[in-house]
Amino acid sequence: MASRLFPQVKEEVEPCSFPQFPAIDRSFCYSDSSHGSHFSVKNSHEPYCTLESSFAHGSYTVYNSSSNGSPMSQQESQSNMSDLHHSPDNTYSSPISSSCITDDVSDLKGKLRELETVMLGPDCDIINSTISPEMDSWRLVTDAVSRQDLKQVLVSCAKAVSDNDLLTAQWLMDELRRMVSVSGEPIQRLGAYMLEGLVARLASSGSSIYKALRCKEPASAELLSYMHILYEVCPYFKFGYMSANGAIAEAMKDEDRVHIIDFQIGQGSQWITLIQAFAARPGGPPHIRITGIDDSTSAYARGGGLNIVAKRLSKLAALFKVPFEFNAAAMSGCEVQQEHLQVRPGEALAVNFAFMLHHMPDESVSTENHRDRLLRLVKSLSPRVVTLVEQESNTNTAPFFPRFRETLNYYTAMFESIDVTLPREHKERINVEQHCLARDVVNIIACEGPERVERHELMGKWRSRFRMAGFTPYPLSSLVNATIKTLLENYCDRYRLEERDGGLYLGWMNRDLVASCAWK
Repeated sequence: MASRLFPQVKEEVEPCSFPQFPAIDRSFCYSDSSHGSHFSVKNSHEPYCTLESSFAHGSYTVYNSSSNGSPMSQQESQSNMSDLHHSPDNTYSSPISSSCITDDVSDLKGKLRELETVMLGPDCDIINSTISPEMDSWRLVTDAVSRQDLKQVLVSCAKAVSDNDLLTAQWLMDELRRMVSVSGEPIQRLGAYMLEGLVARLASSGSSIYKALRCKEPASAELLSYMHILYEVCPYFKFGYMSANGAIAEAMKDEDRVHIIDFQIGQGSQWITLIQAFAARPGGPPHIRITGIDDSTSAYARGGGLNIVAKRLSKLAALFKVPFEFNAAAMSGCEVQQEHLQVRPGEALAVNFAFMLHHMPDESVSTENHRDRLLRLVKSLSPRVVTLVEQESNTNTAPFFPRFRETLNYYTAMFESIDVTLPREHKERINVEQHCLARDVVNIIACEGPERVERHELMGKWRSRFRMAGFTPYPLSSLVNATIKTLLENYCDRYRLEERDGGLYLGWMNRDLVASCAWK
C-alpha cells in the first residue's frame, strides 16, 4: 500500500487526515531490459512494462495476444520456448483427436485393453493408477482454461512456475493475457498485476528480478493524489490511524509532556487529528514532541525532506495553541539506533508502528533481524504505549506457491472493496490501483531475499514477537471501537469490524485485511 502521505492541508490548518502508506520501492524501476531470462517469446529487444501511469490512446488492456502485446521480457535465450510450444513433440499441445479407425468406441477400448494385457501383463493397472493423478490434474487445468476460470488459471500458472514447468507456464501465460484487463472485473484487474509478477519471476532471478520491470514513476503530486483517492474510498487506513490515535490519547490523558516516535512518518497526517484532540483536553493540552523517522522514498513522494512535515505540524499546533517540537530522523528503520530518538527524562513516550514493521527484514532475511531488534530497542525505552497497525496477511516466510495463493486471496478482497466505491469508469482508478497496490503485488510474487520488502505477518505472529520482546497487551478502548464502527456506517455494509484476542480487525466480507493492537 504505498508511503504515509497526504496532500497540502487546505489553508495549512484545515483539519483533515490522510493516509500513511508503506513506502513504494523505487528500485523497481529500471531502464534496461531483464537479464537471465529462462525463455523468450519473440526476438525483440524492447523491454516490457504494464505498470505504467498512462496507456496509449486511452486503451487500458494490459495484455493482448498480438505480436506487440506480450508482457514477457522479449530477449533471446538459449532455449526458444515458442518453438517448443508449437513442436509436434509438445505433450501439452491440443488434445488428441478422436480415432477414425472405428466408430465402435467400446469395441476399440476392448481391443486396446486386450493389447495392454498382452504387452504389459496384469500389472498394467498399477501403471494406470500411477498415471491417472497427473492426468486428472492436467484435465483440471484444461477445464479451467476452457471455462475461463481466471482465478484457477492463475493458481495453475503459479504452480507451473513453482515446479519449473516452463512449457506449461508459458502456455498458461498466453491464455492469461487474453483473460486479464486493468479495466475489467476486480479479478481481471488484479490478475493483470499478478501475471506481471509471474512473468517477472520467470524472467530473472536473484538480484536481477527488479530488472524484469521497467516502470514510469508518477510525479510526486500525482502520487499524492492517487493515495488520497485510495484513502477516501477505502476505510482501511482511517481505521488504522483512528485505532492507534485512540490508544495513544487514552494512555496520555493525564500527561503533561508527550513524546511520540513515529516510524516512517510520511506527511505526518496521522497526527493532525491527535493534536486537535489534545488541544481540546480538559485542563489544557500537553507539550507534544514528535520524532519523525522517514526514508528517501517517502521524501520523493512528499516532494521534499522532513522539514515540510515539521512546518506543517508546527503551524497547526500553533493555531490550536499546543506547545510543539519536531525531531527529524531521515533514515530507514533498519538504521535507527537509540541516539537518533532523543528520548528525554520526564516525557511520557508513545511509539507508533503503522504499516511499517513488515518492511523490516527478520531472521529469515538478515542475521541482524531488524524486525525484532527494533522491538527490543523500543521496549528498552519503557514506553507508555506502542501501537501496531498491519495488513493481516501471511507472506513473510511462506514459500512461493502458498505465498501466491495468499496474495491472490488477500488482494481479491481489496480490489472488490475498491470496485464497490470507485466506479470502473473513474479516470484515475487504474492509476490508483497501479501505483498504490500493484507494485506491492509484483514485489511479493517476483522477488526473494532482501529485494522482497513486502513481508506481511499475521497478528498471531506479531503478538509472539511483541511478547518475546517483553511487551504486554494494552487494553483496547471501547469508545474508540464505537467511533470506528460509526465510521464504517459511511461505507459498504460488507465491511466488518471484529475484536478478538486483544486486537481489532477490519475485514471485507469473510476476509480480515487490517489488524490493529496496542502494547505496553
